[in-house]
Amino acid sequence: MKKVALVMGSDSDLPVVEKAIDTLKQYAVPFQAHVFSAHRCPEQAAEFAKNAREQGVGVIIAAAGKAAHLAGALAANTTLPVIGIPIKSSLDGIDALLSTVQMPSGIPVATVAIDGAVNAALLSIQILAVED
Repeated sequence: MKKVALVMGSDSDLPVVEKAIDTLKQYAVPFQAHVFSAHRCPEQAAEFAKNAREQGVGVIIAAAGKAAHLAGALAANTTLPVIGIPIKSSLDGIDALLSTVQMPSGIPVATVAIDGAVNAALLSIQILAVED
């Protein structure tokens, strides 16, 4: 079975991402978790996205707050499905929501609600279920 990769922009996003982890565990879906900032370590984030398929990843969930460019930065470097979780940190999360959902043509990112980690996990499971 392919894995879900959970990528956080900061370790401060973990309390929200834990809800996705719990959901994936509930359904016995394998996962891995990483912290890669689109702004602080863009080369590492890009390298991860470029190699994720070869690492057995089938879907990437990207969680970030504020500017929240992580999902788009990962999607720009992979053909795997990317699901963005906008994290509530400032402006009630509206800034992160808009940063996550406003992708240019050719760089698709599925976006769930602010702090919507459970739905991100469920959507990733549905995507993997197309083949497995």
